[in-house]
Amino acid sequence: MLRKEIRHLRAKARTHPLISRAQGILEERYRLPDDRAAFSLLEASSQRFNVRLRTLATALVTTPGPRSYDSVWFPARERRTPPRLAFAPGLRTASANTAEVLSAVLRRSMEIVGTDMGNVQLVDPVTGDLRIEKHRGLDEDFVEFFDRVGKDGTACAQASQHVARVTVTDVATDPVFEEPAREAILAAGSRGCHSTPLVKHPSDLPEGVVSTHHERPVRALSAAEARALDEVGAQSAAWLEWYRHTVVLDALEDLHFAGSTWR
Repeated sequence: MLRKEIRHLRAKARTHPLISRAQGILEERYRLPDDRAAFSLLEASSQRFNVRLRTLATALVTTPGPRSYDSVWFPARERRTPPRLAFAPGLRTASANTAEVLSAVLRRSMEIVGTDMGNVQLVDPVTGDLRIEKHRGLDEDFVEFFDRVGKDGTACAQASQHVARVTVTDVATDPVFEEPAREAILAAGSRGCHSTPLVKHPSDLPEGVVSTHHERPVRALSAAEARALDEVGAQSAAWLEWYRHTVVLDALEDLHFAGSTWR
């Protein structure tokens, strides 16, 4: 329990500069009196559209601002229907949030390869790092060590950088891992893994990576397994893109309206 609380505090500390930066933008743009007013606006739009506060703050920081104080932020955008997620037929894609979709991604990926260990990471738009969003069957040490992954030293980083699946047949000997990462994975009970990028088209940048972990060294995937994992990756990437350009922009427009009319 204590270690989980420590991990939560560390994650909060990493997120704090991003939230503070978003508050500063809102204060300046809408002439707000202080950071508390800015946070209240951010939090209200986050809750109204069921968008995580970190996600909304990231979008605010990385999206060019509206032309003027009283203009529409995204006047020319077209509204699209959410893409279908065939691997999660019971999920209502129009009203689902990212956590629900990524849970379905992880569950289906583990079913395809027959394991009960895995994790899903998304690319951080600000830093380019991979950030763990969902995990199952992996201990807190693993989750803490791989909470944020850079561009080298792991299978998931290589899968993201090269936009191609990486299969590690034996974690103990594969040169893809830097030694601290290898030790952390072995300590979690994983001897083999498949890391599949979440990408709609091979020429696109990935949205993230789903990795399945196995207690024993693994073989190469069968053609059917590889195809099924690729379909999960493509469909989830399409949904994540839709979500970012629809639901998150709706939340930004709501935030803009609230800021413009703030009294």
